[in-house]
Amino acid sequence: MKYFVIAGEASGDLHGANLIKNIRLLDNQATIQAWGGDKMEAQGANILKHYKTMSFMGFYEVLKNIVSILQNFSLAKKQIKAFSPDVLILIDFPGFNLRMARWAHENNIKVFYYISPQIWAWKESRVEQIKKYVDEMFVILPFEKAFYEKYKYPVHYVGHPLLDAIQQTTLTNTLQFEKPIIALLPGSRKQEITQMLEKMCAITATFPQYQFVVAAISHHGIDFYKSCIQNNNVAIVFDNTYELLSKSTAALVTSGTATLETALFKVPQVVCYKGGYISYWIARQLIKIKYISLVNLIADKTLVTELIQDDFNEEQLIIHLNRIVEPTHRDYLKEEYRKLIALLGNEGASKRTAQIMIEKLRAGQ
Repeated sequence: MKYFVIAGEASGDLHGANLIKNIRLLDNQATIQAWGGDKMEAQGANILKHYKTMSFMGFYEVLKNIVSILQNFSLAKKQIKAFSPDVLILIDFPGFNLRMARWAHENNIKVFYYISPQIWAWKESRVEQIKKYVDEMFVILPFEKAFYEKYKYPVHYVGHPLLDAIQQTTLTNTLQFEKPIIALLPGSRKQEITQMLEKMCAITATFPQYQFVVAAISHHGIDFYKSCIQNNNVAIVFDNTYELLSKSTAALVTSGTATLETALFKVPQVVCYKGGYISYWIARQLIKIKYISLVNLIADKTLVTELIQDDFNEEQLIIHLNRIVEPTHRDYLKEEYRKLIALLGNEGASKRTAQIMIEKLRAGQ
């Protein structure tokens, strides 16, 4: 069968790669074209557009790049029509992918959505779009199934694919530092890295007993990271986040998938977020959830400190980093992380998702 996959961010590339790997194991005739990244390409997808050229963060940033975004819609539609897939598989990235779902539905292309948009946080009305335009929804958070049941829309709860990604990672033990490590995870987009990393690095002099290390992404290049780090004593490790987390005493983490990755490695963390003021103000009016980190959302309580917008400052970073490196608090967090992991279920989300997708497609042929 023919599959067209769209992932617009680094996390989507990771989960898309594991999904594609399992699709190819179950369908040896699979032909896959995609918008994604290097990880999806390594699993055999023909990447037509890289996610790094299409990810814009925040309301103002989207408006500023609206011409590029509209061109992307046009290009995606043209490529999908030319390929004529059996299914369009959309991975998260809702601003783009929900519009593609509508277009695909109107053009009689089957739509599977893997990793639900976080409509339970804001724009809950989007559930009606999903019911109308998405043939099968695959959710990865335990509370999402109940959310959709409220709207009488059956979904597949498959478990969280990060459990697969971490289990399948071979740690090479190549990172060696003389001091205990504080990991800095500033995000994947240039916009957010620029906002986050300079402030994270600014507190290094207060903690001379630790080595601060940035989890960097190679396609941004070393000069970009050095411009954010400036003259602070911070090391850079490219494309090796899991190895870094496995060696870390604590971490400062930009809100997103990385907060859950850090928890799965049982690393104490402070969650950080700072956006553009216009985008943040709009988000405050719309978002209804109590927490911004996946860790706190899944646990439904404050396990990790969240420093948001003006609270994300050097003084607060120093206070809370001092707190999480204390042995008593580290032990408490590690026990809470174990409970969190139990809520997510067992490994195998990518395999379960691929199996259901292929069963549904074959049943419809």
